[in-house]
Amino acid sequence: MSEELAGLTVGLIGAGNISHVHVAAWKALGARVLVHSLEGAEELSEQYGLEVVASLEGCLAEAEFVDIVTPSATHKEITLAAIKAGKNVICEKPLTLTAADAHEVIDAANAAGVRLYPAHVVRFFPEYKAAYDAIRAGRIGEVAVARFYRQASSPAGAGWYREVARSGGVIMDLMVHDLDQARWLCGEVTAVYAAQNPPTLDGISPVNVAAHVTLTHESGAISHCRATWGATGTTFQTGFQVAGSTGVLRFTSEADTGYKEELQNGGAGGDLLIPASTLGESPYLTQLRELAIGLRGGPEPRVLASDGATAVYLAEAARASMESGQPIDMKTFVSSGAVA
Repeated sequence: MSEELAGLTVGLIGAGNISHVHVAAWKALGARVLVHSLEGAEELSEQYGLEVVASLEGCLAEAEFVDIVTPSATHKEITLAAIKAGKNVICEKPLTLTAADAHEVIDAANAAGVRLYPAHVVRFFPEYKAAYDAIRAGRIGEVAVARFYRQASSPAGAGWYREVARSGGVIMDLMVHDLDQARWLCGEVTAVYAAQNPPTLDGISPVNVAAHVTLTHESGAISHCRATWGATGTTFQTGFQVAGSTGVLRFTSEADTGYKEELQNGGAGGDLLIPASTLGESPYLTQLRELAIGLRGGPEPRVLASDGATAVYLAEAARASMESGQPIDMKTFVSSGAVA
């Protein structure tokens, strides 16, 4: 345990798939972990040696801060409850399902004097951080064109993911990572155009679906994001190519770069797939350490609540573009507050 995090007690809210990598990180950091969840808390506690807390109020009272890993549609309500209790918050992506809700929780946190950090873990993957550093150092000149892709075995075959009102669909749930990366690497976005095939019908996402979003950035750079929920057993893959005036940065998780992504045990079962690194420190550990140190008054982490809100805003604009068939001007686009 690092000295900065000595005596840390974390309240983990939720016990689903993503909770496992968060718990592993907190345990590696020497934290005491309390868990509260409507389902699965006992099993998670038995597996990792956690302490189950029966009520959200009890968990909030005892924890130094909370780590919210519940289904996306519950993020706003639980975050607001934690803020009301005066607790700092780490919340899994997406921060909320609409930009209007994201700004509501940010305003509440600011009014209460508590910190709120979204868990956009891709900023902590070494390949993406290396690209960010290279671009900031001017190693490829002015960024002109970028491509980002992400695919996984579809989680929409079972559970809540097919209901767009609960998951936001493939763009809000999966592509939101690369929308954040496109903005992080290429700058602020002025226009969004999106297409999805097959389309969402009556608020229900297809089980297997691909979405494509093109972003125009303030700098004039163009970026393209592709996200796919594939057939059960689809290998998790991610990558990017960023072309500048003097060079190109490329990464694919399929290449033997010394840092390989592979499925976790049981990953082919059709549930949400989480990449696990075979070499180096887990990006989830890197992320949660940095966020926790920030919550204790240390340096601000590389991702802030405003970044989480902007990623949601871009995903919401992409959905609006799909509905209208037209590009969305981000200078005039206003979050409707409607999820589906």
